[in-house]
Amino acid sequence: MNTFEAVRIVAAREIRVKLRDKAFLFSTVFFLLFAVAATVAPALLSGGASTVAVVGTAPAALGAAGLDVRTVADEAAARAQVRDGDVDAALLSDGTVIALTDAPNDLVNALSTRPAVELLDPSAVDETLAVMVPMFFGLIFFSVSLMFGLQIAQSVTEEKQTRVVEILVASVPVRVLLAGKVLAGTVLAFGQIALIAVVALAGMRIAGGDSGLLTLLAPAIGWFLPFFLIGFVMLAAMWAAVGALVNRQEDLSGASMPVQILVLLPFFAVTMFSGDPAVLKVLSYVPFSAPTAMPARLFQGDAAGWEPVLSLVLLAATTVAVLVAGARVYEGSLLRSNGRTSMAAAWRDREARRLADLETESA
Repeated sequence: MNTFEAVRIVAAREIRVKLRDKAFLFSTVFFLLFAVAATVAPALLSGGASTVAVVGTAPAALGAAGLDVRTVADEAAARAQVRDGDVDAALLSDGTVIALTDAPNDLVNALSTRPAVELLDPSAVDETLAVMVPMFFGLIFFSVSLMFGLQIAQSVTEEKQTRVVEILVASVPVRVLLAGKVLAGTVLAFGQIALIAVVALAGMRIAGGDSGLLTLLAPAIGWFLPFFLIGFVMLAAMWAAVGALVNRQEDLSGASMPVQILVLLPFFAVTMFSGDPAVLKVLSYVPFSAPTAMPARLFQGDAAGWEPVLSLVLLAATTVAVLVAGARVYEGSLLRSNGRTSMAAAWRDREARRLADLETESA
């Protein structure tokens, strides 16, 4: 059995175990329900288009505004329909608007004459979107990497605590076991995000939502995917190494605090400084904040075409370095069962094992 086949088997095992985990299934269902509620509920709660009774010829602006227009014979009929609740409002022949309790803003806005507007910078991003989009990217990367990364660490610690890892290591190399866990976590994270995205898009279509924002976000989303993939692999390797340092689930929280900070600080930094182009530019080249900062800059139009390529190369190089270091810590601490292992001890133990293996091969 070659290395690739061994990694595939380990990853398939991890995925099967996680798909039977109730916590994972409940979280997926929760996110799906949240996506449906965020896209479909507003349209349902809005009650649809307002119904308007019109005496005489209906202005073309009412139809353009999406109002349901009903022509009535006279003013008395219009007033009767409003009072009986058959229509939301009525428009009389002299231009008077009639409603029962509240002014019908959609009808009034449709009848209002809007002044001509000339935009000197039509490509400028709306201020609200300029804040919300970086928060959106940051929240996705923060929540998914934290949730799935913690699950990877818990899986490693559980196998150490139950001594199942000794059986696994007897069957496959330690680095194959690490690669399988990272691969499984990446597949599950992307699978959950893809499922939520499909449900959200379907909800927007059902609700009749405008696709203009999605078109505006498309380039940033396109770059966010490779940034997310490489960034998640980097963090997953760190989570697996942290999980191997402890022997009990109770000790995992303290040991994983440095990784949690590396996930948490970039989220707050990108969110807080989303309106500062200079700070956001620096964050877009820092590996731990680049997966959210660079897509945000692309959305705001502040990044040149070569910048996301350079940032992605820096992130990939950092990920390779973290994978090598994480694998060494993982190998040096996975089979140690005498309490919590320090990173320095795990690093030294892995070097001692490597030298021992070389001596055995030379003998």
